[in-house]
Amino acid sequence: MVELFQQFWWLLFPLSWFIFGGFNAMVNYYRQKNVLKIIKTYADRGEQPPEALLKIVEQPIDDRHEYTQNRRTDDGNGFSVVLFGIMAVGFGYASWSNMYGAGDAFLIVAFVMGALAAASLVSSLLGRRRRRD
Repeated sequence: MVELFQQFWWLLFPLSWFIFGGFNAMVNYYRQKNVLKIIKTYADRGEQPPEALLKIVEQPIDDRHEYTQNRRTDDGNGFSVVLFGIMAVGFGYASWSNMYGAGDAFLIVAFVMGALAAASLVSSLLGRRRRRD
């Protein structure tokens, strides 16, 4: 079993992505379920629910651009630029030093991380430009 993780260590990244995605979906599901339960209590009393509750229901479950008190929360593009940039440098160093005798594999991963950093940077810059318009 240990050899499996030594040979396929990189599988931890997509597996953790799936686990955190599932956890995020579960949290969003319970959020929507609780909001609908609160709206049902208003309906049972014959009252109009607050507008804020109705906006939460209308918002898509996976919408990452939340608005709170007329201010848009950061969507994490700056964090992604830094994270992927540091990972690209780390994997580039691993490739340069031929760590574990897998220099070519680390070079490919470094290029992918660099591309993700560049894509996050472009997304961040275009997002700021769109918000100003």
